[in-house]
Amino acid sequence: MIKINIRWSDIDANRHLANSAYINFMSYARVVFIRDAGITQQVLAQLNLGPIVFYEHLYYFKEVLPDQPIFINVQLKEMSENGCFFSFEQEMYNQKGENVAAYEMMGAWMDLKSRKLTALPGFLMDKFNALTTVEDFKILTKEDTRKHQKAPHPIDPKIIKEALRG
Repeated sequence: MIKINIRWSDIDANRHLANSAYINFMSYARVVFIRDAGITQQVLAQLNLGPIVFYEHLYYFKEVLPDQPIFINVQLKEMSENGCFFSFEQEMYNQKGENVAAYEMMGAWMDLKSRKLTALPGFLMDKFNALTTVEDFKILTKEDTRKHQKAPHPIDPKIIKEALRG
């Protein structure tokens, strides 16, 4: 469980935790979670590996107000056999233990030289396999990464040029 203190800069015009702060805190908690397992920035830099996000889903249950610490639990939800693809499930709680938000994300590892998706080396797979997982953990397939059926839709460049002029 990772404790985070809410700062003034994390609050929006409604005087509660801003949407962007939820995403930033979830990302921070994930980094701490894998760092504590020995998957550090230094290790990733040596291997030229970087995580990329395919999607993030955030569910709000109760507002978070200033001066109230929050606590985030992180668990590995899914991972492909070679470690390339992964998903995490996270829960955010207030100091009363109330679940104020839930979050899921899916991502992959990218080789920062080739700019292509890549499998994890064996020693990092061992570290990932030791992470805390959800009860219904599953092996992630490439097909699972397409479950939301979203694809890019190009726009006519003329529309962009017109927007730039306006």
